Amino acid sequence: MRRIHHVGIVVNRLAEAYGFYRDTLGLPLLREASLPAQGVRAALLAAGESEIELLEPLAPASGVGRFLARRGEGLHHLCFDTADVDAALGDLGRRGVELIDTAPRAGLAGRVAFLHPRACAGVLVELATPEDGDAGRAAPLQLKRLVIGARAPRETVGVFQSLFGLPEVTINGGPRTMLGIGQNALLVVPASEVGGTEGMVALSLVAENFATLTDACDRAGVKHLRGTGEITIEPVSSHGVHLHISRYRFP
Repeated sequence: MRRIHHVGIVVNRLAEAYGFYRDTLGLPLLREASLPAQGVRAALLAAGESEIELLEPLAPASGVGRFLARRGEGLHHLCFDTADVDAALGDLGRRGVELIDTAPRAGLAGRVAFLHPRACAGVLVELATPEDGDAGRAAPLQLKRLVIGARAPRETVGVFQSLFGLPEVTINGGPRTMLGIGQNALLVVPASEVGGTEGMVALSLVAENFATLTDACDRAGVKHLRGTGEITIEPVSSHGVHLHISRYRFP
């Protein structure tokens, strides 16, 4: 796994989500397309080395439509960039990993395949082999880390290390564990720290120009909490996502 290719977010309507992610945060829109086979209209926006994918269901009965009805807007899946999705999927299948896709298919991120959340500690994981050169786009924000809540953090860390070979990044001890991937990281925390939620719970980004970001949020009326050099966007403004944005660059 070379990097976090993107994090998928389910939204009611792309047009409304653009108002926050593209117009307020300034994330450039890379491409948008309808994917009838997946039951979504999807859009990819640049976030440094990674991307944010917005997913609007085409029908209530689709998988994403059912997710939206059951959970509302919010984080949906994590996608890893891999050099050879066919080889990666074949290896996982031979190891008995539970798959949703037994063969790759066409997606907005390139050739893609999904693993079952039961195999990935409750996280829906997508593997993608993007088109050549589809990595690292200029953007005012960069994805820094994805936060995952777990009842047994060390077990969840073991799952991600076993499946994807992610190295552990040293942090200041305690029950939290960081796994590095490219310039990104997964931060696994006890579910008790995040309201008992298991699975993906928050995104952390870095702003190149923090003053410009905060001014844009103020003008747009974004609900947020502001600290010294950081803001936390309330999910009501970020389409169900707990979003932390900082001016600093931590590992």
